[in-house]
Amino acid sequence: MPHAIRMEQHGGPEVMQWTEVAVGEPAAGEAQVRHHAVGLNFIDVYHRTGLYPLTLPSGIGLEGAGVVEAVGAGVSDLAPGDRVAYAGGPLGAYAELRNLPADRLVKVPDGISFEQAAALMLQGLTAQYLLRRTYRVQPGDTILIHAAAGGVGLLVCQWAKALGATVIGTVGSDAKAELARAHGCDHPIVYTRENFAQRVKEITGGAGLPVVYDSIGKDTFQDSLSCLRPLGLMVVFGNASGPVPPVDPGLLARGGSLFLTRPTLFTYAARRDDLLAMSAELFEVVLAGKVRVSVNQRHALKDARDAHIELEARQTTGKTILLP
Repeated sequence: MPHAIRMEQHGGPEVMQWTEVAVGEPAAGEAQVRHHAVGLNFIDVYHRTGLYPLTLPSGIGLEGAGVVEAVGAGVSDLAPGDRVAYAGGPLGAYAELRNLPADRLVKVPDGISFEQAAALMLQGLTAQYLLRRTYRVQPGDTILIHAAAGGVGLLVCQWAKALGATVIGTVGSDAKAELARAHGCDHPIVYTRENFAQRVKEITGGAGLPVVYDSIGKDTFQDSLSCLRPLGLMVVFGNASGPVPPVDPGLLARGGSLFLTRPTLFTYAARRDDLLAMSAELFEVVLAGKVRVSVNQRHALKDARDAHIELEARQTTGKTILLP
């Protein structure tokens, strides 16, 4: 029987159990996928700890790539042998074999490996909607991306640079600063010794930024707002330091009629047409060499606990993948 990671309760990495699971034939509208690589994302930690509560018992994981083994009734655009990838629900990507809604799968083009696809989907599609839809970055823009050496950060740095933007990024060490710089970050700021809001003012000559992309949350929110120019957009797309406390709308007025959004990939990619268009644009920039994905950590899927420990300790750069 195939194996998967299952959880009976919320908590630390130890709640994830490697266990045998029964996988039946795919139902109508489903495809059965044998994973070749699974992506690790910080949202997996939120699900495991209960910050984003789950109905238990539950699987975990939102991203994977593999080969279609069978399809259910009514599935006409996929066939056994197709190379596919996905990001999003239902939970359960930490598995050797699973059935999925076929309309959540996208075909992986030649030239992109399973590891690349598993590393790209959630974070790459996040970078796509951030840069092309939430705020459409234009040549000459200057932007700020927090956690610039992380998975989303490295993709945003490269893609924004390819779009003609000047990229400012926060990082936690000199080594991460060099990594971000190598991926297109013009101004890496080591936040452990520099005030990023002050540095942004220096870099922009006091003009401020049209957009800040913030996946850190509580610890960076107030200073991030101060980096924006009037009518600027604050994009909070993660909570690595904890959720942002309730916000007085007057704070946005005092900052210069600022905009605030809390987007999710699952909203942007809810319609299949949007998912396919977003994926096509992502694969296009990767195949063109404008964006490369950095798989810097690999763990066996059964050792997912170790991967979570590294991720929470901020010991990772780029992407971590789990191999069945």
